[in-house]
Amino acid sequence: MNEIKLSSKADNILSQINSNTKLGDIRKIAKEIKRDHELAMELWSTEEYLPRLLAILILDKKLLTQDLLNELAEDMQIHTYNERNNLIDWLLANQLTKSKKTIALLDSWENSPYALQRRAFWYYQARLRWTGQTPPDNTEELLTAIEANIANEEPEVQWAMNFTAGWIGVYEEKYRDRCIQLGEKTGLYKGQVVAKGCTPDYLPEFISIEVNKRKN
Repeated sequence: MNEIKLSSKADNILSQINSNTKLGDIRKIAKEIKRDHELAMELWSTEEYLPRLLAILILDKKLLTQDLLNELAEDMQIHTYNERNNLIDWLLANQLTKSKKTIALLDSWENSPYALQRRAFWYYQARLRWTGQTPPDNTEELLTAIEANIANEEPEVQWAMNFTAGWIGVYEEKYRDRCIQLGEKTGLYKGQVVAKGCTPDYLPEFISIEVNKRKN
C-alpha cells in the first residue's frame, strides 16, 4: 500500500500505543473510535502490528471488497509468523464473520492464492463447529480436501485444516475414526508440549480430550 501522510487524529491515536499496550487497551481505544475506515487505513499504513490490530477493529465492513482484502493479506506478509496469523484471525473474528457479504467472500477462499485467506476459510469452518451448533452439511467434502492437501499446505493453513478436522472428530461421531486416522497418518503436532489446561493439536489426543470433556 502507498504510504499515507498521517492526520493529526492518527498521530494522536498512535501516541496512545506502545510496546506495553495490551489487546484489551486496543479494544478500549477502538470502542471510543467506533467505525472510521479512513483512520483505519492510515493506521494500517504504519506497517506496525498493534496499530494494525486497532485498524482491523475500526474498519467499515461494508467497504471490505475482495481487492482490499487481497491487499491486506499481502501487507500481512511483512509480519512474523505469529503476528500475521493473529492479524488474519482477528480480521476473521471481528469483521469477516459479521456480514453475509464478507462470509460469502470467506466461503470462496478455500483455494485462494493467499495462504492467510486459505487459513481464514478453514478457521471459519472450525468455528462453525466448535460452538457446538449443528455443523454445516459440507463435512464430507471438507475432510476429503483436508486429506488430499494438508501434507503440502503452508504451516499456517495446515494448523487451521487440522483444527477443523479436530472439531469434526469431536462433534460428528461418524467421522471420528477418520479424523483420528488422519492425525496418525500426518503425524502433525505429535509430541507437542502444551501449557497446563491447553489441548494438544495432535488429532488423536485433541479429539479424545475434547470428547471426554463433553461427557462430564
